[in-house]
Amino acid sequence: MSTTLIIKTCPTCASDKIQLVVKDVIRKYKGQTYTVPAVEFYECPNCGEKVYDKAAIQKIENYSPAYRHEHALAEV
Repeated sequence: MSTTLIIKTCPTCASDKIQLVVKDVIRKYKGQTYTVPAVEFYECPNCGEKVYDKAAIQKIENYSPAYRHEHALAEV
C-alpha cells in the first residue's frame, strides 16, 4: 500500500493545474526567519494553495524554532 499523496485537483479552487513542486520554504517564528530546504508539496498556480503531506510537515517542524523547546523537554 502506497502512502504517497496524489492530488489532481486543487482543494480550494478546483483547478486541475495543481502540481507537485520542490522548493525551499521560508517561515518566521517570533521574528526569526528560518528556511526549510527542498520541501516537496503541491502548489496551485491559480490560487496559491499549498498542500503538504505528513513527511513535508514533519520536515518543516524539524527546522522550526517553535518545536525546539518542545523537543528538548521531551528528551529530558
